[in-house]
Amino acid sequence: MASGWAGDGAVQEQIDSTIEDAVQRARSQLPKGESLTHCEECDTPIPQARREAIPGVRLCVKCQTEHDRENAAYAGYNRRGSKDSQLR
Repeated sequence: MASGWAGDGAVQEQIDSTIEDAVQRARSQLPKGESLTHCEECDTPIPQARREAIPGVRLCVKCQTEHDRENAAYAGYNRRGSKDSQLR
């Protein structure tokens, strides 16, 4: 049940769009191509098991962990300007 100017499926459309954006963002961060033998940030050798487990890997475990930690700070935002996004 929508109120005001929103259509009946507006809330679900917003939820679906937010999830789709998150999935696209995650897919864009997946490694592509051939795995490197050495980390592109610190030049540490990348173990063969890691290269086989994650095709296209470019970072060692230590650098990848730091990279993931930095990206976790990204909370995303709702560009659609709904009232619930303004209440955060």
